[in-house]
Amino acid sequence: MNYRRLLHGAKFWFWVLLFVAYTATAAHVLLIDTSQDPLRNLSKVKQATVHASADVRSAGASQAAAVLRAQSGVPFSTLAPGSTFQIVWPDGSVETLRIVNPTSSLGVEPVAELQPASER
Repeated sequence: MNYRRLLHGAKFWFWVLLFVAYTATAAHVLLIDTSQDPLRNLSKVKQATVHASADVRSAGASQAAAVLRAQSGVPFSTLAPGSTFQIVWPDGSVETLRIVNPTSSLGVEPVAELQPASER
């Protein structure tokens, strides 16, 4: 009887821990929507789509990330090197990117393993 109770408790705490870990991971995905007012009229963002060249996408994402950092209360820790984020381009396409160098105008690169299969 005691073994059954212990097993039930272990299953319960396993699922609780799994739920908390998933929620914490999902909460750290940053989504930048370029259709929002401060980002919509940026010169590099207007030209960018998932199907544009890598340099155009990198420049647009870098420009959007710089605006996001400038609006943040903690600009040096927002989108630090190595962090990933998703961006919604003006045409509605979505891309996952990684910050390589926050001071460069081309300091963002696509994360190939996180892209939808149709866009690789």
